[in-house]
Amino acid sequence: MVTDFEFKSVYSIDDLLNIMKLLRSPEGCPWDREQTHLSIKSSLIEETYEVIEAINKNDSDLMCEELGDVLLQVVFHSQMAKEDGKFTFEDVVDGVCKKLVERHPHVFGEVKADTSEQVLKNWEDIKNKSKNRNTATQSMLSVPRELPALMRSQKIQKKAKKVGFDWDSVDGAMDKIEEETAELKKAVFDGNKDECFEELGDLLFSVVNVSRFIDCDAEEALTAASDKFLSRFSKVEELALNKGIDMKNSSLEELDKLWDEVKQGSN
Repeated sequence: MVTDFEFKSVYSIDDLLNIMKLLRSPEGCPWDREQTHLSIKSSLIEETYEVIEAINKNDSDLMCEELGDVLLQVVFHSQMAKEDGKFTFEDVVDGVCKKLVERHPHVFGEVKADTSEQVLKNWEDIKNKSKNRNTATQSMLSVPRELPALMRSQKIQKKAKKVGFDWDSVDGAMDKIEEETAELKKAVFDGNKDECFEELGDLLFSVVNVSRFIDCDAEEALTAASDKFLSRFSKVEELALNKGIDMKNSSLEELDKLWDEVKQGSN
């Protein structure tokens, strides 16, 4: 046990850095000492999604707590990098401050940007220049493969649109869905697993294309659809229980009637 630790009613960012340094020290925590960038990388993703959950719930207290957990991950990784002589938390702060100043020339310089669209265009142009990206392909390749697939697809398609590689209207994107659906049906009929995999991906990519044209976020739309399914399924299960119906031993036709009954009641 560390005997000289100072307990406070209010802590600062410096306290957080010192606590993490202590936890990683020989006198600290065995679990914290064992961790690496790879071993805790999933925690950063998990904590980020918990912030999103707090935002969706409009829960300020929960959001404050979860943002703290995200900050902890930043400090954790920074401390490990400092121990390896790679970078420090101060380097992280310095880098993001410089980036903000550089990419807001309309605030810190003489560039004019009166709309959000102009700001975003300037941001992207400055980013590409600083990263030495000269082609649309280089810009697309910069989109992390680790992003959720629908989100990554949206970002890639938006970058393609900037160089004119896009449908003129939503009609072309809708027609592409029909084309890809037919190709998937053929692959399924032929029993070709590899082609099924490829054509399913093409169909999903085409659906994301339509989502851009109708200004709907594909990730959020799919999340909402999953929520709707769960809500209706729970009501179907409750209805089946009330009617004495064993769902596991019922036909799809019987279950579909329950589904339609629930669906009609929710309209």
